[in-house]
Amino acid sequence: MTTRTLFFKGRLVVACIAVLVALGVTALKRDDSRRKAVAGIGTSAAERSADKINAVAADGGKLLKGEGAYGDWREDSPGVRRLIAPADMPKPYATKSVDNDAHVVSRPNNAWPQALPGFKVDLYYTGLDQPRLIRTAPNGDLFVAISYQNKVMVFRGVGPDGKPKEVSTFAENLSQPFGISFYPAGPDPKWVYIGNTDSVVRFPYQNGDLKARGPAQKLADLPGGGRLRGGGHWTRDVVFSKDGQHMFVSVGSHSNDDDSDTHPEEFHRADVLEFTPDGKFEKVYAYGIRNCVGETVNPITGELWCSTNERDMLGDNLVPDYITHVQEGGFYGWPWYYMSANGGVQDPRQQGKHPELAGKVITPDILLEPHFASLEMLFYEGSQFPAQFRGDAIAAEHGSWNRSKRAGYEVILLPMKNGHATGEYEDFLTGFTTADGHVWGRPVGVTVANDGSLFVTDDGSGSIWHVRYVGK
Repeated sequence: MTTRTLFFKGRLVVACIAVLVALGVTALKRDDSRRKAVAGIGTSAAERSADKINAVAADGGKLLKGEGAYGDWREDSPGVRRLIAPADMPKPYATKSVDNDAHVVSRPNNAWPQALPGFKVDLYYTGLDQPRLIRTAPNGDLFVAISYQNKVMVFRGVGPDGKPKEVSTFAENLSQPFGISFYPAGPDPKWVYIGNTDSVVRFPYQNGDLKARGPAQKLADLPGGGRLRGGGHWTRDVVFSKDGQHMFVSVGSHSNDDDSDTHPEEFHRADVLEFTPDGKFEKVYAYGIRNCVGETVNPITGELWCSTNERDMLGDNLVPDYITHVQEGGFYGWPWYYMSANGGVQDPRQQGKHPELAGKVITPDILLEPHFASLEMLFYEGSQFPAQFRGDAIAAEHGSWNRSKRAGYEVILLPMKNGHATGEYEDFLTGFTTADGHVWGRPVGVTVANDGSLFVTDDGSGSIWHVRYVGK
């Protein structure tokens, strides 16, 4: 058990014991309470969340693994931990694939994101048209991609009311922008790089700019995207190597599982592409990554990491989405294979193709529940959260459309030891679904402010949430 988990679970256990003593609840009733919590039985999302936390704490903070790690929204609560291993994956078509898209509803008046004890969640801003990736400028401004309006906005500061002090549109007339990166690294960047769906552009920048001080400079063309449902993955993230010499651009696949040998539209897709900072193409850095949405660089190891959406239509619990460090020249399987404990499992739709690649498939560091739609990620380097969080990763999970039981719709923690993943992940921010299973919020982006607090974009409710640690 991690130190961080002990930190919170210990407090929860004490609280649970006190409540049980006061109410005179028997051991049998405690067992029944745990059964109901795990089954998602309750009268409200908040009550289910509290029941689940108490149940896990009372059970000694057990790690959910094996088949038990595959849950759904009813089992999500802050502090719940899961570990999925390749050996836990079912066979293809063990269950029937479904189209179970989330039809987003308005946030109910009593609905609010739920966090671990000691954390407070405030509504920073709302009324946005699907805010997507968010990144913090060196001076503390928050840059947010409003992708479907083809613009990037800036949010500055936190006023006494918890709202931004200033809001501005930094740049417009973009092309489904997503990735945002400041270059060079450090306190005084000269450029803001934007990953459009079909290009990488940059704007001249000085600290404090609320509007672009010059026109966009186009640096590189990229394979154009769409808006899914046949149009292809469209998000393009942009990050720089730790030494600032290389620019990594993620490009998702055009399809779910088309053979890229025979589909020219898949050229330079399902890849991480490497460029110079001036936009000169260097090479395919890694391939077979179906849709690396969120990129970041591990501050300890200097490795590139990405948060990846895997393929669909092989069943409820296949193939796991994942978060991983990205090896230079590495092959991650798509479309012919997917991860296994020793090489790769052949996708049955690609039977007999590329046998020479079977043993080259890299197993990712952290397997997530399938169809989570894992999006932006980062490593926590702030000082506001308890010390146990420093160096851990945080990722936004947009939520499933291809699963009979909805999964995702949360923000998760990924414990690290000396910059390397333990393989498990932990629910951190949940509660974006209603008691009857409707979805009102879908996390997309995460960024750490200069004071160490966390901001989360949610394109379901059109909001930005502010998560602060306020203590015991």
